[in-house]
Amino acid sequence: MSMRPRNLGERMVYFAMMGITYAILLVVVYIIADVVIGGIGTISWEFLTGSPRKSGEEGGIWPVIVGTFYLVIGTLAVALPLGMSGAIYLSEYARQGRMTRLIRLAIVTLAGIPSVVLGLFGLGLFVIFLGFGASILSGSLTLACMILPTIIVASEESLRSIPQSFREGSLALGATKWETIRRNVLPYAIPGMLTGSILGVGRAAGETAPILLTVAAFFLPSLPTSIYDQCMALPYHLYILATQLPDMTKARPMQYGTALVLISVVLGFNIAAIVIRSYFRRKYRW
Repeated sequence: MSMRPRNLGERMVYFAMMGITYAILLVVVYIIADVVIGGIGTISWEFLTGSPRKSGEEGGIWPVIVGTFYLVIGTLAVALPLGMSGAIYLSEYARQGRMTRLIRLAIVTLAGIPSVVLGLFGLGLFVIFLGFGASILSGSLTLACMILPTIIVASEESLRSIPQSFREGSLALGATKWETIRRNVLPYAIPGMLTGSILGVGRAAGETAPILLTVAAFFLPSLPTSIYDQCMALPYHLYILATQLPDMTKARPMQYGTALVLISVVLGFNIAAIVIRSYFRRKYRW
C-alpha cells in the first residue's frame, strides 16, 4: 500500500520522481513502437531464413542471426563459469581486506570501460598477440571480458543475500566448506546469479564496437564452420545498413526489420532471466 506525502515539499519531490519515471517509460515505449511499426512489415520467412543480397538492401538475415547465436554461446561459455567462480571466491573464500577491496574496485572500473576500448583490447590481445585472428573465438573472448563485471557483481550480491545461518548450520553438522556452498548456498543464490548473467549476455548480443574490431564481417558467402572463422552479427549488420549504403531510403525496411530482430533477441534474454528466476524462487523458498 503506497503512502502519498502530505507536506508541499514532499509532494513536489514525489510528483517530480513520478514524472521522470513515466517520461522514461514513454521514451522506451516510443522507441519499441517505432521499431515494431517500421519493421513488422519486413519480417517474413524469407527475411529470417534467406541470405543478404545487394549489400544487404535485399534478401534475408539468416547468416547474421546464426553468427549472433555463435557469439552469444561462445560468450556465455567463457563468461558464465569465470564470473560465477570469481563471485564465489570473493564472497565465500577470500579474506576480506585491502586486497579484496582492490579487486572489487578493479571489477567496478572494468564495468565502466567503454566498449570500443574493450574492442581495442581484444584486437591487441586476442586477434594480434595470441594469433586468433578476426574470429568467433576472439569476439567471444572480448565480449566475455566486457560482461564479466556484470556477472561477478550480480552473483556476489546474490550470494551475500543468503543468511549466514545457512552456512553456520551446515558447518556445525560437519559439512565441508564446498559442501555447504553447493547444498546450502548456491541453490538459493542461483536465481540472482543466472539473472545477472543472462542480462549481461543480452547486453553483449547488442554490442557493435567490440565485434567490429575482432570478428564481424560485412558479408560472408557461407556460414562459419569453426571458432576461428569470422561471422556476421546483428549489431554490425544494422550499423552497415544504417551508415554505409548509398540509398538509405531503399534500405530503411531492412534497417527496421534487422533492428526488430535484434530487439527481440535481447528481449528474449530478459524474458529468459525472469522465467529462470521465477522457477528457482518457487523451487527454493527460505
